Amino acid sequence: MPRFAANLSLMYPEHALLDRVAAAASDGFAAVEVQAPYAVPAAELRAALADARVQLVLMNAPQGDDEAGERGLAALPGRERDFEAAVAQALDYARVVGAPRVHVLAGIPGVLPAAECERVYRRNLAHACDVFAPHGIEVMIEPINTRDMPGYFLHCLQHAVRTIEAVARPNLRLQFDCYHVQIMEGDLTRRLREHFSLIGHVQIAGVPQRHEPDLGEVHYPFIFAQLDALGYRGWVGCEYRPAAGSRPGGTRMGLSWLRRL
Repeated sequence: MPRFAANLSLMYPEHALLDRVAAAASDGFAAVEVQAPYAVPAAELRAALADARVQLVLMNAPQGDDEAGERGLAALPGRERDFEAAVAQALDYARVVGAPRVHVLAGIPGVLPAAECERVYRRNLAHACDVFAPHGIEVMIEPINTRDMPGYFLHCLQHAVRTIEAVARPNLRLQFDCYHVQIMEGDLTRRLREHFSLIGHVQIAGVPQRHEPDLGEVHYPFIFAQLDALGYRGWVGCEYRPAAGSRPGGTRMGLSWLRRL
């Protein structure tokens, strides 16, 4: 059975970020992941992780101006210096909190020429890999569905595979989010098998509403068995929004799927 990590950006929304660490630990999670930890000093998050005896297995690099709708900088021509600054900030943070993986978001380029976006994307990913590699940190790229994030540059697995092959850095890995892949392409089992050698992290959520994994159209116990059969030894990030929302105890109420496992 895979090991599960609570996503602190979506789970336990009734708590402040630092308090979510202890809440996840009290529910039996030995690991967590987080999308945007930067509002919290890295030393404080490190202390919260140590106190709760959990590890941080994934975080995102800064994704740009949230209020302006930016969802990453890697594929945005003309923003190379901003991207390099975001990578430097992510490295400083990751080294303090001990994060072994950093998800680098591609962004929403709009009407910018696709070929130029691709060139800049590969250039920026190579830079990120070279910066993180001496510290043993993997760079993750994740296809994200265009229903939740219209216009996102990286939205299909084959594009991610081509990018990893073209950049040719050993620490560039695929973040396989079953929720996004199911919405865009389906056929999860075959795609897991086909791309398993590139996968550095797996995430789950119910489809189509992104709630608990026992809600919706995907039968996750079968997926977990496939991961076991493939020999997956990484973490499975629970990147879902609890169906109970921000009600006190709402995340815990929805963890019957985990207790059954």
